Amino acid sequence: MCHWRAGGPPAYRRSMATISDVLALPTTATAVRALAWVRACEREPVANHSVRSYLFAVLLAEHEGLRRGTDFDPDLLYHACVLHDLGTSAAAPGEQRFEVEGADLAAAFLTEHQYTADQVDAVWEAIALHATPGIAERRGPLSYLTYLGISTDFGFRSEFVSEEQAVAIHAAHPRLNMATALVDDIVRHASRGPLAAPRYSLAAQLVHERAAPGGTTGLESAAAASRWGE
Repeated sequence: MCHWRAGGPPAYRRSMATISDVLALPTTATAVRALAWVRACEREPVANHSVRSYLFAVLLAEHEGLRRGTDFDPDLLYHACVLHDLGTSAAAPGEQRFEVEGADLAAAFLTEHQYTADQVDAVWEAIALHATPGIAERRGPLSYLTYLGISTDFGFRSEFVSEEQAVAIHAAHPRLNMATALVDDIVRHASRGPLAAPRYSLAAQLVHERAAPGGTTGLESAAAASRWGE
């Protein structure tokens, strides 16, 4: 599949959403169960990161003029973002890289809740590719929005988020030193099996950087220096 949009960067639109709209999360039974599962499995900083990633992804879609239900499925976007770091949690078996195990866990959850094979596959791909820049952006709107929503929470390409929106999102879902907590969990997962951090993967890079003098990874440093801070 080619990049979902050709012709260069889109023109951003001014958001017309109220703050209550910006903070709104889906209220279906499956959505509520998904978030409850994430909060039960993941540490609070990581779970909050997953929720903020969804909120940022929705704002990005609005600013790029993507239409809910036509250009992207907001329900699938919610589950791709909220479930994307399950592979760093104790729920993951630790036998494969965390992105893949998170995708597998999300796929099993959605299958259990009667999502179609195509829907499950789309979410699996978005999660499996969420740490793979240069590919995720080219695999359609769901992978694109998931990847960039997550990236925005690290402070990259955040110009479409107003200060008022940012303050409200972070007040509702505090950062709590997210980058360090997430790196800790990825490194811990990488230690669980020989295939959990294959060479050249994000996990392998973080393990290498964490073992270096000082132990601060580039991801943590970038987050700390970003608009949001760590």
